[in-house]
Amino acid sequence: MAAFIEQFGGMALGLLGASLAALLAGIGSAKGTQMVGEAGAGLLAEDPSKFGKVMILQVIPGTQGLYGLVVWFFAMIRMGVLAGTAPDLSITDGFRFLVACLPIAIVGLLSAIAQAKVAVGSVNLLAKKPDDWAKGMILCITVEFYAILALLASFLMLLNIKV
Repeated sequence: MAAFIEQFGGMALGLLGASLAALLAGIGSAKGTQMVGEAGAGLLAEDPSKFGKVMILQVIPGTQGLYGLVVWFFAMIRMGVLAGTAPDLSITDGFRFLVACLPIAIVGLLSAIAQAKVAVGSVNLLAKKPDDWAKGMILCITVEFYAILALLASFLMLLNIKV
């Protein structure tokens, strides 16, 4: 294992971390928006006038994918990849980038799906009590808080890696 890591170096580990941030958070958001879209389509078949509210509920679990992409972009900048000035990262620095990207990668994946479950419930609330749909949206946003904390954790760790 050590020979494998030595062969590919710190840059590969950093790129892995950045890729996981975008990939896992994106998968969570894709799955989450799909779940809410399915529930919303059922409601819209009965009442197309609720499209705007359903769309807002569907978009909410998509933010984690955006957060993962922001972390990917920031990690790529910090590693010098986008500027074409990428240094030869040590194994230690590569692991630092990898670990710094993990909070949004893991929390982004899981919170997008959890948030989608709340949003599906909110679509049901919208169907039965249209005047209370904002309550469902607030419940969705509560889950968002933890994705924002993970984004902040990844961002602060990336900011403090000295390359």
